[in-house]
Amino acid sequence: MAALLLRRVGCHYLQAHFGPQLCIRNAVPVGTTRFWNKNIGSNRPVSPHITIYSWSLPVVMSICRRGTGIAFSAGVSLFGTSALLLPGNFESYLELSALVFPLTYHPWNGIRHLMWDLGKGLKIPHVYQSGVAVLVLTVLSSMGLAAM
Repeated sequence: MAALLLRRVGCHYLQAHFGPQLCIRNAVPVGTTRFWNKNIGSNRPVSPHITIYSWSLPVVMSICRRGTGIAFSAGVSLFGTSALLLPGNFESYLELSALVFPLTYHPWNGIRHLMWDLGKGLKIPHVYQSGVAVLVLTVLSSMGLAAM
C-alpha cells in the first residue's frame, strides 16, 4: 500500500517538474505487437521452459539459490514469530531450527553471484568450479553449524 502511494506521488512529482513523457503508462514497447501476435499464433511459451534445456550444475544451483532464499526468508519469519508467541526461551527453539542448509548455501552462492557481478568467473569452467566450491563450503559450514 505504501509502495503504491509512493509510486503515485513520485509519478506526480516527475510529471509536474519534468513533463508527462517520463511516466510510462504501458510497459510493452510500441513495435512489439507483431512479435506477440506471432507468438500467440504459433503457441510458443512466453519464456523458455525448463524442459527444453538439459540440466546442468549452474541451472540446479540457480534454482536452489531461489528456493533457499524463499525457505530462508519464510523460516526466519516463522522462527521469529514462534519465538515471540510460544512459551519457553529462545535457546530451546534454536535447537529445533532446520535452517542450516539455506543459512549456509544462500550466502555462499550470493558471494558467487557478487563475483559474477564484478565480471569474474564467467567462463564455463569457472562457473562449474565455483559451483563445486559453493557446494563444498555449504556442506562444511552446515556440518559445523549443526554440530554446535
